[in-house]
Amino acid sequence: MKKTDEIYTKKEMEELKAWFSGTELPASMQLDKATFIPDLKDTIGRLLQQADLCYENPKLQGVLRLLERIKAKLTEGENAEQQG
Repeated sequence: MKKTDEIYTKKEMEELKAWFSGTELPASMQLDKATFIPDLKDTIGRLLQQADLCYENPKLQGVLRLLERIKAKLTEGENAEQQG
């Protein structure tokens, strides 16, 4: 994940988009203690649309950080399944 003062590039945004399109998503996700996403596929789609519009704006990088957090959580689950 990038530092808070680093801006995502078009290439990085496209890599995230490609990763999510090639990943089987669960119906919902408990991202953290306070964040539950009831319709993960729809949420990812909307976040990617927003990311496509604002990836160059340093004030709107939160959507990309959220996508990175979701990706990390999904990857963490995959790693746990592979080890188990």
